[in-house]
Amino acid sequence: MPESLPQKPPKSQILSDPKPDMLAMPRFDDGAIDMQELLRRLAEQVVNAVMDAEADQLCGGGANSRNGYRERGLATCVGTLTLRIPKLRSGSFFPEDVLERYQRVDRALVAAVAEMYATGTSTRKVRRVAEKMGVSRLSKDQVSAIASSLDADIEELCARPLDGSPVPYVWLDATYVKCRREGRVASTAVVTAIGCDAGGWRRVLGVDVVDTESYDSWLAFLRAIRSRGAAGVRLIVSDAHPGLVRALGEVFQGAAWQRCAVHLMRDCMREAGSWQLRRRVGRIVSQVFRGRDAATVTAMYHVACDMLEGCCPRAAAILEEAEPDALAYLDFPPSHWKRLRTNNVQERTNREIKRRSRVVQAFPSTASLVRLAGAVMCEQDETWQESRYFSEAKMRELYDEGRTRGLDGTVDWSRLEAEARKMIESGLELADRIEAA
Repeated sequence: MPESLPQKPPKSQILSDPKPDMLAMPRFDDGAIDMQELLRRLAEQVVNAVMDAEADQLCGGGANSRNGYRERGLATCVGTLTLRIPKLRSGSFFPEDVLERYQRVDRALVAAVAEMYATGTSTRKVRRVAEKMGVSRLSKDQVSAIASSLDADIEELCARPLDGSPVPYVWLDATYVKCRREGRVASTAVVTAIGCDAGGWRRVLGVDVVDTESYDSWLAFLRAIRSRGAAGVRLIVSDAHPGLVRALGEVFQGAAWQRCAVHLMRDCMREAGSWQLRRRVGRIVSQVFRGRDAATVTAMYHVACDMLEGCCPRAAAILEEAEPDALAYLDFPPSHWKRLRTNNVQERTNREIKRRSRVVQAFPSTASLVRLAGAVMCEQDETWQESRYFSEAKMRELYDEGRTRGLDGTVDWSRLEAEARKMIESGLELADRIEAA
């Protein structure tokens, strides 16, 4: 019997062997060595080895540890390299000298424009953008590959298990963009959920297209987050979307709800008839949340209700009704207040989604909209791993059972409200002088 040929070593070992077996070299059908594939494998192994060494260096001394890999494709002149980017237990590792951190969002935009181009729903502006991007030269398979890779990244982000680890703070927000649904263009809400874990790190919990008027839509979105292991939620910050508060009470029982102070101010301003009155209402309400202690904030809130009663009774009614939820953040550590009373944590992501949507004008489908919003959130999630939102010391304050919560001791409300009135009036006078200057 003829002697059997030696087994080919795995691809990952072919080029690491100082004396590689010639039979293991990538070859064409005629037996000639495929030099391009050989160079591709070499480049892939070298880049992955360098990233491994850099990650090991970051973990030196036991300050951190490795936590597997995430794969990312990189198109090069010798073919697509499969990069195995190391993951760390805390913080993140990203090879910015190899990959552009924000290229994922650009690919999502290309996919959306390509879909509009292919379905004939593009406008003149989108056609010009498509030409500049070279979208018209992309094949159907290329567009499909772009969309598939993005969908995989977003699925990994939104389906990753939370393992029951505490997520004490959750922010929910919606931004509205135009999207083609059921054959017509309509304003569509993209909902994002952001959490802060017990270590003070922010993470994306979910992103989806939701009917903000529907209790069932909110319930399904929140249940999906809870089913992945979100636990230990103490405060949820959001706007007063219809159906949301009811769904929150069912899914995250025991968690407090903070009505976003900025959205509350806007709700009050909408009740004013003229722009001068809207401006005054906004200035009165904004003064409330500048207090340095719970008693002062509460007194300013009551004074603001009285002042609005005299100039805009409907705004006063909204503010008075919202008091328990608008001041829920006062039961948490004062060093956390600034970041708990509003949804500003999502300001950048919403602004980026809006900026990108202006290029597309109206997304061709909900899938393309989720793809772009998800790409923005993927990039933001990676950026957040570079620094904590709350320091470890501040997070320990949250779990300190001996800390003061809310109002402490007896309060002389008549004296405090008189001082609060002076503070609000002084703030209004200062704003008027600045505007007149």
